[in-house]
Amino acid sequence: LGALIDLLEGCDEDIAGKVAPEGAVNLHIHTFFSFNANNYSPSHIAWLSRERGLAAAGIVDFDVLDGLEEYLEACRMLDMRGCVGIESRVFVPEFEKYVINSPGEPGIAYHMGIGMPRRRLTGNSEKFLQSLRDTASMRNRELVERVNTFTAPLSIDYERDVIPQTPDGNATERHICRAYALMAAEEFGSPEATAEFWSEKLGGDVPATQVPDDPALLNLIRARTMKRGGAGYVSPDGRSFPLMKDMNEFVIEAGGLPCLAWLDGFSEGEQKMDELLDAAMASGVTAINIIPDRNYTPGVSDDKLANLRSVIAMAESRDLPVIVGTEMNAPGQKFVDDFESDELSPFVPLFLKSAHIIYAHTVLERHHGMGYLSDWAEARFPSRRDRNDFFAEIGRSVSPSEQSAVMEYVNKLI
Repeated sequence: LGALIDLLEGCDEDIAGKVAPEGAVNLHIHTFFSFNANNYSPSHIAWLSRERGLAAAGIVDFDVLDGLEEYLEACRMLDMRGCVGIESRVFVPEFEKYVINSPGEPGIAYHMGIGMPRRRLTGNSEKFLQSLRDTASMRNRELVERVNTFTAPLSIDYERDVIPQTPDGNATERHICRAYALMAAEEFGSPEATAEFWSEKLGGDVPATQVPDDPALLNLIRARTMKRGGAGYVSPDGRSFPLMKDMNEFVIEAGGLPCLAWLDGFSEGEQKMDELLDAAMASGVTAINIIPDRNYTPGVSDDKLANLRSVIAMAESRDLPVIVGTEMNAPGQKFVDDFESDELSPFVPLFLKSAHIIYAHTVLERHHGMGYLSDWAEARFPSRRDRNDFFAEIGRSVSPSEQSAVMEYVNKLI
């Protein structure tokens, strides 16, 4: 935040730079508290979102809420509509035989909470959040032990080579891949020798131009050592991931909204999307997250685009807000989707309305305990559609600089 304060003191009052398409949003940006390909901090993301003219922006990190307070304060300072999410992997018992959205892992799904209102938690929610971090650390350490055996004589030390890559020690598989890539370059010296090592270990032709840490090499290391069939992979067991319903209970207790993550509609589990949505909503899910950028090819009508349109239609039929974003947890990903494309432009009003809902929930829950799933909201708006309309209107009406007056807008509408 100190750097952001310095920037604000040295620039004009209006910092909006590039003009974004009407309704452009990104509510799914990973920060360096989990893994951001550009090592962006929460404040940096808020600044870029404001500079590029986004209507709303949100961060999402794996297993932690470490960037929440910084990000929401940065958004307030920049008069930027913002929200915060958390992502993890969960076990879905109803789909234990089907791959969902974690490739090669039946029953395991990437899953989210969105609109998390505060970092400081209490009671069971604090214990659950700590368990997410602890379990992820345990998985990573055991993974490194197995991969070290495979990459011998090359090895890394988790404490020395991985943990320092993250501000609060919340490392991911992508950090581990980078540690291996950098250690190989150090051990073998020349790009040619390093590429020869990786070609032999990974069973592919790795060119010298991909070392030390080209995205293609990092993805190959991850695929051949950490994913199903890889030397370091083991099938998840009961201690590996929480149940989806337990994750949902945590998110609700912490004041957020449970959010089902959708990949692309091609897995056996996502081919049963109606059943998956029913199971998810029965355990508390109230929104859905999609990544549009990877689910269509501009100018091409194919199965990818058909699946994208289908899942959006399913969400709309259930009155589920649709959260969109580009992640930015791998090199080359866009900062914001191409909302002016023929494929996405029809959905921009839905995406923008959903962003306003999540932003309004964040403000009302954070300051007044009157979020989307609060007793007050459910009593006042038992219809999900009416609740969506109300929260969207609050989100449109209340700017971050006016949050202290949000109840004036609420009283006008009710």
